[in-house]
Amino acid sequence: MTSEPPKYADRVYRSGSALAAGVLLIGLAAWLGGDAMLRGEGRTPVTAAAALLLAVPLVTAFTFRPAVFAGDERLRVRNPFRTIVAPWATVESVKAAYSCEVRAGGATYQLWAIPVSLRARGKATRHNERLAAGESPRGVFGLGGRDRIGQDVDRPRTAPSDAAVGELRELAERHADAPGAQGEVSVRWSYEIIAPAAVGAVALLVLWITG
Repeated sequence: MTSEPPKYADRVYRSGSALAAGVLLIGLAAWLGGDAMLRGEGRTPVTAAAALLLAVPLVTAFTFRPAVFAGDERLRVRNPFRTIVAPWATVESVKAAYSCEVRAGGATYQLWAIPVSLRARGKATRHNERLAAGESPRGVFGLGGRDRIGQDVDRPRTAPSDAAVGELRELAERHADAPGAQGEVSVRWSYEIIAPAAVGAVALLVLWITG
């Protein structure tokens, strides 16, 4: 009796800054919209409700929803309005230029959850150039060891987006021939986001026309 190889939990890639922005925006919308619905007069409460119905799904779509899940058999990309599931055998390339993207099954998909920071990439490049030139970068308070974010100052660095793309490339190469990594790319629209946002937009349009 042969034992199956162990399966590990998916690696998850998300943007911390996007999550923080989502919390802030949702809180602001709830405060302003709730106040208008409770204290507003005439058509104001209805307008506020329609605006919330449009705004909350859109904020959720662009802040909380984006994520990339990388497992042993497939890559699952959750973008604002679509979810793409690509078995590793279908992944042709993963790259980061001005944005991160994966090419699978003959189509290209953006990785919204892994934003590219040109500033972080530039800092990593300058750090590596100083190391190559024989300079000794300094850590906290001008000393060696680690810098403010806990990275070793005497080792080469990679921007977070480039590091994530490198990991995804490695996973694609490692699992491309696995039996469970075969199949076709599937794409599903996020109707749970699209439907309420569309209803809110239509309601605001009707209110504007009849106002």
